[in-house]
Amino acid sequence: MRRLPPLNALRAFEASARNASFIAASQELHVTASAVSHQIKTLEEYLGVSLFSRSKRKVELTPAGEQYLTGIKHALDEIEVATQRLTANQEANVVQISVAPNFLTRWLMPRMGRFQELYPDVELQINASMGLIDFNRASTDMAVYFGNGEWDDIEVHFLRKVMLVPVCSPRLLAGRMPLEKPEDLRHQTLIYVSKRKYEWENWLHQAGVGHLKPKGSMQISSGQLATAAAQESLGVALADSTLTSREIASGRLVVPFDIQLDTHKAFYLVYRKNRPLTAGMKAFKEWLMAEMQDPDSAEQN
Repeated sequence: MRRLPPLNALRAFEASARNASFIAASQELHVTASAVSHQIKTLEEYLGVSLFSRSKRKVELTPAGEQYLTGIKHALDEIEVATQRLTANQEANVVQISVAPNFLTRWLMPRMGRFQELYPDVELQINASMGLIDFNRASTDMAVYFGNGEWDDIEVHFLRKVMLVPVCSPRLLAGRMPLEKPEDLRHQTLIYVSKRKYEWENWLHQAGVGHLKPKGSMQISSGQLATAAAQESLGVALADSTLTSREIASGRLVVPFDIQLDTHKAFYLVYRKNRPLTAGMKAFKEWLMAEMQDPDSAEQN
């Protein structure tokens, strides 16, 4: 017979060590903090060593605890992967995806028809979310992130760089103050995302008009709303050329100056590290990466 400690005690130990807190571990495991403390004490008595040094504010691993954690974490990871491999085919064609609202409404949804034609047996359950996903706790299978690609404990696949261009309504372009050169922006209202005002500053500097003072400015809470405001002739916004490709191709938005601002950020497809992909996840990954790299995809919608 194998001489193994109780599994619940091992889970309590790993969660407590990872969170450096019995309270945080109890919240993760949905038990009381006293129950976690009891499990840890049981494990320490079973092993005959102290795994944590305890203080009023926090708990810290002892040298023995650090050594034990390395093997326990690896063993639990192996159990989790083996379980997922065994159960992967039970709902292989259902994929839960989390996507930023702007990416979802302006890029993904208009193209979903093509995915459904190619993979009619795959059901996508899509959730709009701006936050990062804890794939170890959430039921989400995959997500599309915007950022620099530096996230821990997840698989990261580059999709496309985010390049910003000025966009406005064609009615604005044909108004009394036409936009023929970047200096003409002084007669316009510049629409910017509240947390990213620096983007307009960087673009103006790149265009050689860094000291330009616009007629006015409008602060909007998101890129999606900023683009909508530009479409309503309220001013000129900076928008991602990928997300606004359909509006530009149809003429609902125009690009007065073909000067692109590199945000040094990109879209990435992410999911839990070392997770085996189901058939549905693999289909969505391959389709999304191919679609994002297709320069003609905008004109096909």
